[in-house]
Amino acid sequence: MSETAAATTPLLPEYDVVVVGSGGGAMTGAALAARAGLRTLVLERTPLIGGTSAYSGGACWLPGTDVQQRAGLPDSTEGARAYLEAVLDKPDQERVEALLRQAPRLVAALEADTLMAFEWIPFSEYYDAPGRVPMGRSVQPSAIRRDELDPRVGELLRPPVERDRAGQRGRSTLSGGQALIGRLAAMLLRDGGTIATRHHVTGFRRDDDGRLTTVLADGPDGPVEVRAARGVLVAAGGFEGSPERRAAHGTPGRAEWTMAPRGTNTGEVIDAAAAVGAATDWSGEGWFCPGLLQPDGSGTFTLGFRSGLMVDQAGRRYANECLPYDRFGRAMAAAPERTPSWFLFDSREGGRLPAIAMPEGDPAEHLAAGTWKQADTVEGLAGPTGLDPDVLAATVERFNASAERGVDEDFGRGEDEYDTFFASAGSPNKALVPLDQPPFYAATFVLSDLGTKGGLITDAAGRVLDTAGDPIPGLYAASNSTASVFGSAYPGPGAPLGAAMVFASLAVEDMAG
Repeated sequence: MSETAAATTPLLPEYDVVVVGSGGGAMTGAALAARAGLRTLVLERTPLIGGTSAYSGGACWLPGTDVQQRAGLPDSTEGARAYLEAVLDKPDQERVEALLRQAPRLVAALEADTLMAFEWIPFSEYYDAPGRVPMGRSVQPSAIRRDELDPRVGELLRPPVERDRAGQRGRSTLSGGQALIGRLAAMLLRDGGTIATRHHVTGFRRDDDGRLTTVLADGPDGPVEVRAARGVLVAAGGFEGSPERRAAHGTPGRAEWTMAPRGTNTGEVIDAAAAVGAATDWSGEGWFCPGLLQPDGSGTFTLGFRSGLMVDQAGRRYANECLPYDRFGRAMAAAPERTPSWFLFDSREGGRLPAIAMPEGDPAEHLAAGTWKQADTVEGLAGPTGLDPDVLAATVERFNASAERGVDEDFGRGEDEYDTFFASAGSPNKALVPLDQPPFYAATFVLSDLGTKGGLITDAAGRVLDTAGDPIPGLYAASNSTASVFGSAYPGPGAPLGAAMVFASLAVEDMAG
């Protein structure tokens, strides 16, 4: 799409379905609505589509589908139910059951389209609990070349995070979240749907009967009003990008550390729905993760630590560094002295971070900016980090002794399958690697997130409820614009995407009647 274009076709005054947002949930709903013959419009506030979903690995926690069966996995709806019963705290059982019922149906419906294909990816689930599938049950869309899709998709699609933040274009082959958004957008456009970028939704209007009928937005040419005959689906992310809303609702971390695309997901759409009577649950929860602090002050999603150890401002470890990222992020959030933290590592990987950071950044730039420190000895890191040299040396000495024994008596690192999923060291415990190859480094880590979890309250059909607990006719929501079905838990890879896709599809089914 050119810099001045804002829509794939001219906007009409009325559509059957108007979708607010363009992430995985939004585009699933839009694609299914268009395929059902409904006139469908997607409104996206930025010039590009995909949001945080386009940055993701594209994992979708959608249990009990044919994809897992084709891969020979011991997965089932019953197993997933047992798993969620074990890991969720006070769940909304009707919504949980709706997710479990709909996941296989949704994947079958999407795979019935020639533009969609899923495959299983090995990626361990996040809790050792009944119903857990060894090496995980998550699926992802298969990779596809950009030139196999409608050329408009390539112009609209947000690049991967490391390229987007650098102002670069996307790759020729779309994988992960890129493949998910690209495939869904191609389905939508093929079936006559419209995507309007640079349209910031500012409000909604209900008619005299209480039905939500109109979407108000600021477009590149001024204010616009669009009517929705069947319904509006709000799937525009959470409020992670708003410092004010984070502070108001007690969400740990900072807006500049979130992984959401810059300038997005600031919560106005949630407020706009609340202004017409929608009930909200402003949870301070988020999909947390340790974030590698960048020289520009942003944070980057980091997982899969292969060696090294994390210490707080007192120089002490406080958790198993190989925990699933959300669980480690929650450990960071549990005490103020843990943000920022210092991640200590040695030179066994040539001075690069022994983890997956998206993006990592250039080590030389980190060192020049002071987000990384370097010294010839562990004690030498104490001065530039402000840590106590004796405490720091004792922490590393104890960690190295644990690595030699192969047992982390403090935090059990290496005891769970997730701990060793990314590790490659030798015995006796491949998740425990001594810190012993100078020079040594300390990288600054902050509390980052993949989005917030608080927002509109919905039922099992994706309908937004009012403050009396009744559905608002014509208003639906999914994704991080809603209070999460998983509460404070993060069950496994792709839980945010899977739930967003499921409830968006249920919303469209309800709209279609």
